[in-house]
Amino acid sequence: MIDGPAMMMVASGAIHAVVNAVLKSGDDKLARRALIDLSGGLLVLPAVLFFPMPSGAWSWLAGSLMVHAVYFLALVRAFEVSDMSASYPVMRGTAPVFAAMGGVFILGDAITLPIAMGMGLVVSGIMLSAIGRHLTPAALGYSLLTGLAVACYTVLDAGGVRNAPSPASYIAWAFLILGAGIGAGFGAWRGSEFLIYARANWKSCTLAGALGVVSYGLALLAYSIGDLPRLAPLRESSILFALVIAVLFLGERADRLKIFGGVLIFVGVATLLLAR
Repeated sequence: MIDGPAMMMVASGAIHAVVNAVLKSGDDKLARRALIDLSGGLLVLPAVLFFPMPSGAWSWLAGSLMVHAVYFLALVRAFEVSDMSASYPVMRGTAPVFAAMGGVFILGDAITLPIAMGMGLVVSGIMLSAIGRHLTPAALGYSLLTGLAVACYTVLDAGGVRNAPSPASYIAWAFLILGAGIGAGFGAWRGSEFLIYARANWKSCTLAGALGVVSYGLALLAYSIGDLPRLAPLRESSILFALVIAVLFLGERADRLKIFGGVLIFVGVATLLLAR
């Protein structure tokens, strides 16, 4: 029987794919990403009035915020020196492996042979979609750094949500501080240009921000009660959902490698859902 945390992660992945589709629909993807994060932070503002600050998890939250800064900078540089279609699979494909290692060695989570097999299938499917796309050494380095950053903040957030007074308190304060930090930092960098962009795109980005809160909130809730090595790769099912969205709604073509990669991801997700 499929358990609650696993279903939360699949739902998180599906919603995450929708957020990425909204992100991809814009011309200025960095401004769009910052506005989505800022919107998510503002949307959880009322929630912090009802949930106490996660006093037992501040060190985890502080570490996560610092790693998120590294993630954002590495992501920007990766997209500056390479195509998104080439670098993104490397980022998302390496993150579950690093996160699983962190879950085992830092959080003491369990990993079994079926979990390792399912994770391997998911990662293989993701990497398969990058075949034939050229990455320079610099682009590969920034992509790997981004994947490592994703894994690090995943481990830190999993530790934080487990040590917080309640999962809801950590989720609310993490989104508030992270969204405000990214929004303020990007606003200071772009200045009035960001304000102009925000006025023109606030509706779609607010919707994506709300979906982003639900998506990562579900992931954090799952991390609070489940093991990271099994759950982290399940969120990468977002790539499978993204493939369907891209073909059906964005008019993109799916070649044989993408289809085969999607099949591997599907089998890997099914293995993880049933694994114990």
